[in-house]
Amino acid sequence: MAGPLEFAPAIAALPFVSFVIALFFGRYMPKKGALAGITATAGSLLLAIWTYFTVMGNGEPHTEHLHTLVAVAEPFSLELGILIDQLSALMLLIVTLISFLVFVFSLGYMNDEGETGLPRYYAGLSLFSFSMLSFVMASNLFMAFMFFELVGLCSYLLIGFWFREDAPPSAAKKAFIVTRFGDYFFLIGVVGILATFGTSAFIGTGGTESFPALAEHALTGSADHVHTFGFDPQTWFTILALLVLGGVMGKSAQFPLHTWLPDAMEGPTPVSALIHAATMVAAGVYLVARMYGFYALSPTALAIIAFVGGFTALFAATMGVVKREIKQVLAYSTISQYGYMMLALGAGGYVAGVFHLTTHAVFKALLFLGAGAVIVAMHHDEDMWKMGGLKNELPVTYYTFLAGSLALAGIIPFSGFWSKDEVLYEALRLGLNDPVFMAAYAMGLIAVFFTGFYTFRMVFLTFHGEPRTNIAESPHQYGWNMKAPLVVLGALAVVVGLINMAPLAKLTGMDLTYLHHWFENGGELLTVEHYHHLLTEVSGVHHVENSTGLMLGSGALSLGLALAGVAVAHVLYNVPSPEEHTDKLGSIKTVLFNNYYQDEYQVWLAEGLTANVARAANTFDQGVIDGAVNGVSSVSLFAGERVRRIQTGVVTNYAALLTVGLVVLLVAMGLLGGWF
Repeated sequence: MAGPLEFAPAIAALPFVSFVIALFFGRYMPKKGALAGITATAGSLLLAIWTYFTVMGNGEPHTEHLHTLVAVAEPFSLELGILIDQLSALMLLIVTLISFLVFVFSLGYMNDEGETGLPRYYAGLSLFSFSMLSFVMASNLFMAFMFFELVGLCSYLLIGFWFREDAPPSAAKKAFIVTRFGDYFFLIGVVGILATFGTSAFIGTGGTESFPALAEHALTGSADHVHTFGFDPQTWFTILALLVLGGVMGKSAQFPLHTWLPDAMEGPTPVSALIHAATMVAAGVYLVARMYGFYALSPTALAIIAFVGGFTALFAATMGVVKREIKQVLAYSTISQYGYMMLALGAGGYVAGVFHLTTHAVFKALLFLGAGAVIVAMHHDEDMWKMGGLKNELPVTYYTFLAGSLALAGIIPFSGFWSKDEVLYEALRLGLNDPVFMAAYAMGLIAVFFTGFYTFRMVFLTFHGEPRTNIAESPHQYGWNMKAPLVVLGALAVVVGLINMAPLAKLTGMDLTYLHHWFENGGELLTVEHYHHLLTEVSGVHHVENSTGLMLGSGALSLGLALAGVAVAHVLYNVPSPEEHTDKLGSIKTVLFNNYYQDEYQVWLAEGLTANVARAANTFDQGVIDGAVNGVSSVSLFAGERVRRIQTGVVTNYAALLTVGLVVLLVAMGLLGGWF
């Protein structure tokens, strides 16, 4: 009897089938294709759960070859295959759960007020889910790149869903172009890895080794068929790692390739929940975790990842404190939280990064869907200044949104506290030995205060106080299909942190770090112990020893800053006239509200610098390169024209020319003989 891992391809195939059904037959179906998507993602979720528990029992990774696209010579090949291990099993569970709940929520959100184009919408959601699930299961970097790009295409289509309006198409194009810029470097990195190792497999199969294993051998022993093109192996591997990181920074919206994400809020809110929680933005962080055996070989790459992550966490958090639209606050929150994940991975906290990826998927999906419920209640007005007093009118939304907010702010015992605390603790352990990592830790720590502040500023402006408009006094009500996903995610936001409570485990001596054990049971090259070996023995990255006092002190400091942010938000925004406090920021508010003028800077960079360089290059090409080419051709044509006239066809002329040529040659030779 076939086991569940043999059915793993169906986890992605089911959403693809629903994509085809919704695209071609959705207009004739009840709910315009929504039921096909719900059925497919429900099936994928059940298979993902089955797969998860099978991996829990087996431990060893499962690989399956699907198709060979190109096979030149061993070990070079381009293949499609599946890799199911602890990391991919966990991520499959996250993606299928969020996708299923987003489909259910969309029944109420997208059918509100007679929305048009629904078959296209549900087809796009299905294709999005298929793309991300295929990316998660990819057994090699080449296949991962293919579906990485398809994820980007799906985001473009869904962000621009309301293409008849002005803003959504512009936002979709911006998302596509900015992420393509990062993916250009990713593509070069993929080609470089294939040229260096002859394979892009994440784990070895059939006697061949993966590229992380070959890279490890090149640094610790010998690997004759690894080509570093004249570079020192570790230098070359760092270059390749940073090239792939370009694509990661684009997809996961890390500075400076983050500017597309706030504009992406022009798409439908359920799409925002899927992009931010489980698909596109998660893809970059997942890729670093998937390639962690390669990144752990480069201390330089790790330092860059950690520093960029810490800076992005703080940088984005500061912009969230002045936004008026509820989804804009959540957008900058997403950028900041993925910065924390990158900080953890760069600081050697593999489990901490994946843990925060897991908890964030739950509470960020909850917050976006909660924001969607508020937007529907407010007749699609997203301005928080026009809200207020919704707590009593929308009790289910309020209490679930509050659970997500407490998790986002990192308030104990909600899930975000446990994961964010572990991220900061891992960064601190490394930072005590390295000033770069200490700077990254400090930025992440300061961002905790801003996170608590902007999160509860959003809560107070939206739900507390008195209604500030007539719509807020009597908001539109909605049904079970929007409330049920909120309840499920609200409960998970409270309890999902239980899978890895490291501080409490230290304090009580109890074994409460399930996620650490989960990642200790993978294949030989995929365990946390192996990554730790690479960090310490190969890269020379050393954490200070685990300390109960250090862990509890770090957690207490983080919690104190979060509570301080909540308290300041309460004083300033849980009041009758909250607008005045933001206005008091003056020019600082203007700078933050305009996102440090990054869009203007990028436009200047494109039009004022890049365009001028392109024009100069075009002038040089036409004036010098083309001039030289045309000049050579003109000389050739002129000479050919003159020589052609000699070809008369008269034999006596040829004889005369031959005689004259011989005489000239003899004279020339005589003269040369006299000179020498």
